[in-house]
Amino acid sequence: MITDQRLDHWIARWGLEADGAAFASLAGRLRPVRWRGQAAMLKVSAAPEEIAGGALMSWWAGDGAARVLAREDDALLLERAERRDALAEMARAGQDEAACRILCAAGARLHAPRSVPPPKGLIPLDQRFAALWGVETQSPAFRRSAEIARALLAEPQGACVLHGDLHHGNVLDFGGRGWLAIDPKGLFGDPGYDHANIFCNPDIETALAPGALERRLVWVSDASGLEPRQLLRWLIAYCGLSAAWTLSDGNDPWRALAIADRAAGLL
Repeated sequence: MITDQRLDHWIARWGLEADGAAFASLAGRLRPVRWRGQAAMLKVSAAPEEIAGGALMSWWAGDGAARVLAREDDALLLERAERRDALAEMARAGQDEAACRILCAAGARLHAPRSVPPPKGLIPLDQRFAALWGVETQSPAFRRSAEIARALLAEPQGACVLHGDLHHGNVLDFGGRGWLAIDPKGLFGDPGYDHANIFCNPDIETALAPGALERRLVWVSDASGLEPRQLLRWLIAYCGLSAAWTLSDGNDPWRALAIADRAAGLL
């Protein structure tokens, strides 16, 4: 468990000034700070996935992602956005199309090739889906998602570096710097995977509002250049994986499976 004492270590080491209370994430601990007068976020995590994500953030070098100000061992210091829930608020307040297009634009910047090779340790998508393979015999819904996932993984289209968790809470408003991503998982594969998560957020009520999936399908296809049918297939595959993760945590995966059913009906 990461403690506040560990945060204090990095605050002292990097000469930071605390600028808010510390709080926990799923895989670490964070604290708003100031670095040379600039708003920043200090994140400390012992999870290998999070540490690898920090290396990927450095590779993006502020192009499409928050700028890394310092990185060492289990600690990451990022420039900080002042508004964390802006896209979720937009989606819930009649600006869902704008939010979807912002997410697609962020994804396009992250997926673009760079002149420098990406960091080592990116997770291939077929490995990411291991949790789904473990539950595919438990229900027809899981079996359907697994079958579609295997077909997609066998013929990736435009494989590239992926964010791995591209949604409304991970693309933030950085003012003059634009909309930038945080908290990547560091995957490699078909960009359809990154776009699937857009349809599941910011909450189940928004995702399954009457006509929402159909409208989002048009917007995301137009903004990303991905075919609607391909997006639906990736959505079904991703929802199966998400449901498998939820099930492994001991919780009811009905939300992800409900979105998968809606997508299957359109497919």
